[in-house]
Amino acid sequence: MKTLFTKAAQQNKKLFVSFFVSLGVTLFIILCGSLIAVGAAAANNDSENETQPIVTTSGSGSGSEDGDQSADDLDRSALYELIGIDASEPIEVIILVTLLSVAPSFMIMLTSFTRIIIVLSFLRSAMQTNTTPPNMVLTGIALFLTLFIMWPVFSQINEEAYVPYSKGELTTSEAIAKAGEPLKTFMLKQTTNRNMKFFLDLQDITIYTEDSYGTENQVEANVEEITLENYQEQLGFQVVIPAFIISELTRAFQMGFMLFIPFLVIDLVVSSTLMSMGMMMLPPAMISLPFKILLFILVDGWQLLIGSIISSFNL
Repeated sequence: MKTLFTKAAQQNKKLFVSFFVSLGVTLFIILCGSLIAVGAAAANNDSENETQPIVTTSGSGSGSEDGDQSADDLDRSALYELIGIDASEPIEVIILVTLLSVAPSFMIMLTSFTRIIIVLSFLRSAMQTNTTPPNMVLTGIALFLTLFIMWPVFSQINEEAYVPYSKGELTTSEAIAKAGEPLKTFMLKQTTNRNMKFFLDLQDITIYTEDSYGTENQVEANVEEITLENYQEQLGFQVVIPAFIISELTRAFQMGFMLFIPFLVIDLVVSSTLMSMGMMMLPPAMISLPFKILLFILVDGWQLLIGSIISSFNL
């Protein structure tokens, strides 16, 4: 092992030297930039302290409190006004970067995007068209269909959460809670009771009937017989999200199975015809593909498929 490493190092000596030189230069530039930024910030603070007038107040000290409050308001950045985080502390920077990195996952997993893209992928596999339509086209179709399906939910979030928050009527935490209610209702409408019961049993969570919830004599509800959206106060996102995802995957695979049946029939007919004609060396997929495309066009497949996808959601 050591001999192999030594031989590889000798063969790629120039590459190793270039890599380490580039790494050293990069680290040097980052260090110099950091030192310059720290020096500039320190000089700026010193100049602000020198030019800032001294305000003296008398009495109960309410003037100083008002001055401190106005100074805090001036120090708050536009980022704080938007999302309630001014990124002045390391933990806030970590939270902000984490939210930005998982935002695409929220778009994919908490909306109708998952079911749509899986069904479209199953269609392409059933027709055996390889990369047609390409992934970019399928993703674009799934994205705009997601906006079409989720538009009432987004509108409700805008009216109940964002607009009051932009007017200063709600705090950041209150706006987030208000925005989560329509999204949770949508997910619960698509979630099966069986999947919800599975995750409730995993976390050993008990939900109670609507009449007895919050009283001294709480009666346990039968999860398999209730309407889930009526119990969203007792169902947290930690069980709603995984139950919703599993339900979406289940429905998508069910629709994929139904998509395969007509195309499978065409493959069987073509294969048996070729076998009876003794043309065993001819790939059946080459003959069946035009018939699959023809069938899909004759039944107006895109409109039929998109309509089936949209009607499969409980809106």
